[in-house]
Amino acid sequence: MRPTVIRRTAVAAGAVCLALLATACGGSDSGSGGDDTAADAKGKGSAAAQPAVKALTSAELEKAALAQGDVKGEKIAKATAKDTIATEEVTTDKEACTPLADALMGAAIAKPAASTLRHSVSEPKKGATGMAAALDITTTQISLASYDGKGAEETIAGLRTAATECAGGFTLTAKGEKQKVTKIAEEQVTAGEEAAAWTVTVEQEGESVPFKLVAFRQGATVATFSAFNMAAAGGLDGVEFGLPTALVEGQAAKLA
Repeated sequence: MRPTVIRRTAVAAGAVCLALLATACGGSDSGSGGDDTAADAKGKGSAAAQPAVKALTSAELEKAALAQGDVKGEKIAKATAKDTIATEEVTTDKEACTPLADALMGAAIAKPAASTLRHSVSEPKKGATGMAAALDITTTQISLASYDGKGAEETIAGLRTAATECAGGFTLTAKGEKQKVTKIAEEQVTAGEEAAAWTVTVEQEGESVPFKLVAFRQGATVATFSAFNMAAAGGLDGVEFGLPTALVEGQAAKLA
């Protein structure tokens, strides 16, 4: 790729990064606890009823969220409240695509009992030199949300449905900024009790910018990860932009 093309693509990718990360790098905390109910089945040979899964409170989510030092090679911080993007500030031209748009932007999906947001930036690889090394940094926003009842299961199901029905693309608007998603491709991931992942391609000024989106459920909590890599966005050779596996594994361990 010629240097001029790299610069143009980097600028375009940076615009997408600002739209999808800078406007959505805040946390939204709201505490709400559900009553924990359990039914014990009596009698030999009868299965015990599963107790209702309790939604984590805001304080419990904060404790369970990733922090600096939890994942090697990542700089993790809590997103500031001023950068929070509300669910109502994210709209799509196809209603079915809304859950996926919310996850991509870091907005709360549906109506969680509590939620919080973290922002992580990968550290430069040791010994790497050149433009590819300078741009080979992945920024990931990590959202944790807890739900009452079957809300967490329904959230994962809603994301899967959105990814299927919107695979051919859709347009989202966040805080007045329009972005066109051109393609959604499924990826393989394992985490928590159930998980799903996709590569989401966003078009910016004629350039295709890939994002990695991961979601998993542990009990009544859903974790989502929206990752962006500048070098991959610039189409630089030799750059491997995969799922944010280390962050996913680290968060799954803290929620287990």
